[in-house]
Amino acid sequence: MPSNKSVSDAPITQFINCRILREQRLQREDLWVREGRILDPEKLFFDEQGYADKRVDCEGSIIAPGFIDVQINGGYGIDFSQASEDVSAGVSFVAKKILQHGVTSFCPTLVTSPPAVYHKVLPQVKVQDGGHHGAGVLGVHLEGPFISLEKKGAHPEQYLRTFQSGGMNDLLEVYGGLDNVAMVTLAPELASSQSVVRDLCQRGITVSLGHSVANLSQAEEAVQHGASFITHLFNAMLPFHHRDPGIVGLLTSDQVPADRTVYYGMIADGIHTNPAALRIAHRAHPSGLVLVTDAIAAMGLPPGRHTLGQQVIEIQGLHAYVAGTKTLSGSIATMDMCVRHFKQASGCSVEEALEAASLHPAQLLGLSHKKGNLDYGSDAA
Repeated sequence: MPSNKSVSDAPITQFINCRILREQRLQREDLWVREGRILDPEKLFFDEQGYADKRVDCEGSIIAPGFIDVQINGGYGIDFSQASEDVSAGVSFVAKKILQHGVTSFCPTLVTSPPAVYHKVLPQVKVQDGGHHGAGVLGVHLEGPFISLEKKGAHPEQYLRTFQSGGMNDLLEVYGGLDNVAMVTLAPELASSQSVVRDLCQRGITVSLGHSVANLSQAEEAVQHGASFITHLFNAMLPFHHRDPGIVGLLTSDQVPADRTVYYGMIADGIHTNPAALRIAHRAHPSGLVLVTDAIAAMGLPPGRHTLGQQVIEIQGLHAYVAGTKTLSGSIATMDMCVRHFKQASGCSVEEALEAASLHPAQLLGLSHKKGNLDYGSDAA
C-alpha cells in the first residue's frame, strides 16, 4: 500500500518477523524506517495514515543498533596514520568495508605520529553521516603522543611528547587544530595534563586515559576534570594492585561524581585480554564496557608485514606485533568478532553484548539521543 505523501515522498520500509533490541531486551516487534530514521508506528498510522511501501521478512533474525567503533586505526590496507595525498578516500574505503561487520559509525584513530602527519591528515578527515555508501565518521580519535614512555606499547618513542609549554599550546602545536576531533587519549600523570583535560572537555572533546603509569588518585583527578573513558583497559597501564589499583580502579572508585559514568574500552579479540580479566571488568562495571577493535591496516588482509603509523607490524596468526618483537600492536579483529567473543568469554546476555558495541559508545560520545538504540526518531544506521 502506498504511504501518505503529505509528510514525505520517501518510501517507508517495514521490517517484520524480527526481534529488535529496545530498552535492554529483545522484543518481537516490527521496525519502521523512513529516510534513515526509525518511525513511531502509532504516529505513522493515526497521524499520517501512512503504510509501508516495502516489507522485509527478517525470518526471526535480530535487529540491533549499528555498532560504533571508537578505536580503529585502519583496515583493508588503509592506515589512518599514514599521510597520503587522499586520506579521505582511504577513510571512505574503510567506512564502506566495515558495514559488513555491523559498524555504522566510527572514530578513525591516529596513533603517535610526527606533527607533520597530523597537520596533513586531520584537515582531510571530516565528520559525516553514514549510509549505504559507508559508516559515518563521528570524529577522529587521537591516541598519543601525550602518553607515558614506560607504557608506550607500539607507539614510536621518538615522537612522544610532554606538555612543555603548559598544556593546550603544546597540543595545538602538535595537532595543528582540533576540528573534527572527537577524542584524545593521554596520560593523566604528565605535568599540566589536568588543565588540558579540562580544556578539551570544555571544547566538547572526549578525553580518554591510557598508555599511562597513573595511580588511582591521578586518574580520579582527571575524571573530576572531565575525562570519561579508559583506552583499552588493562593494556598499556599499570597492572591492578590492591594498595593502588591505578587506572583500573576507576571502575569501582567512589570519587567519580554521582552524575558521571566512566566508560572503558575492551579489545575482546581473545588475545589482548584474558577471559578472566574481561569477566572481572564486566562484572565490576557492566554499564561502562565499550567494545573496540583497535584494528590496524592488516584487518581483512592475509598474514605478513603491514604498517601502523611509523611502525612496521607483523601479523602472525591472529596476533599483530611490532616487527621483530612480541609487543602487541592493535588487532586484526572485526567488531562482530569482538561481540561474539565478548558474549562467549563473559557469559553475558546477547543484549549486553550488543549494547557494549552500540549503546555504550553512543553514551560515551554523548550521541545516545540518536545513535546506539532503536528508539523512535533515532538513526536507523
